[in-house]
Amino acid sequence: MHWVYLIAAGLFETFWAVSLKMSHGFSRVFPTIMTVVGMAVSFYLLSKALKFIPLGMGYAVWTGIGAVGTFVSSIILFHDSCTIGQGLCVFLILAGIVGLRVLSPPS
Repeated sequence: MHWVYLIAAGLFETFWAVSLKMSHGFSRVFPTIMTVVGMAVSFYLLSKALKFIPLGMGYAVWTGIGAVGTFVSSIILFHDSCTIGQGLCVFLILAGIVGLRVLSPPS
């Protein structure tokens, strides 16, 4: 269950990062509220996961999910560009996340 918390925390990190972009420097009320709520939920879920997952691994997976999710979201929602090299680097981050999970000791 702690890995579910960690994955959800990473997805909420993506949510708040996208909301932050949409808030235009906290000048729009609803996206600003979404940012703060997303941050709170993300940190709460991360804290639940870190009760059972080592800090270094948990933080690496959390930020990795957030980075990959934000990268993909920025391409889809904001039409940001993506080169083959950038896509390869993001794939390597994703491979690292999967590797950390697969190589972690059973809980």
